[in-house]
Amino acid sequence: PPLEEFIPYLQQILASKRLTNNGPFHQELELKLAEYLGVRHVALLTSGTVALITALQVLRITGEVITTPYSFVATAHSLLWNGIKPVFVDIDPTSFNIDPEKIEAAITPQTTAIMPVHCYGRPCDVARIEAIADNYGLKVIYDAAHAFGVKLDGRSVLNHGDLSVLSFHATKVFNTFEGGAIVCQDAKVKKRI
Repeated sequence: PPLEEFIPYLQQILASKRLTNNGPFHQELELKLAEYLGVRHVALLTSGTVALITALQVLRITGEVITTPYSFVATAHSLLWNGIKPVFVDIDPTSFNIDPEKIEAAITPQTTAIMPVHCYGRPCDVARIEAIADNYGLKVIYDAAHAFGVKLDGRSVLNHGDLSVLSFHATKVFNTFEGGAIVCQDAKVKKRI
């Protein structure tokens, strides 16, 4: 939008003397995003990468996490930065999403979670991934950087998994120049975030 449209907001922010740390615009955006997306809770962070790192810490993920190599480097880096070993599973050549038929073969006693990516706004096979996760007692964190506003069977794809992570980078469908968010279904988890 034109700079002139931002000026009144910047004036309000400066007048409030609250430039950071959960200010009124931050809180309002979380509530409006949750409503728009059809999810319970949205927690804003400084970037999608920080949101991925935080999501892993919030769920206390350790050991190994199954993920896809077909993603922006932040997906794997968030694991490495948390001392977690990424275990790569190939993609389905049609959807470009992680191939659920290959996930089970990669599970070891050290596996604690699955981190699929909804690639190009195409939802992963969430039902199959959830069944595998439930069967092995694994957490699921979706890298949903490309899935803002995506619906599956009439509801937000962000409602699947234990957590979903969004990016608001300038290259995304919805952007705040930079930023990210974690979507969760539980108020206690939101507080921990």
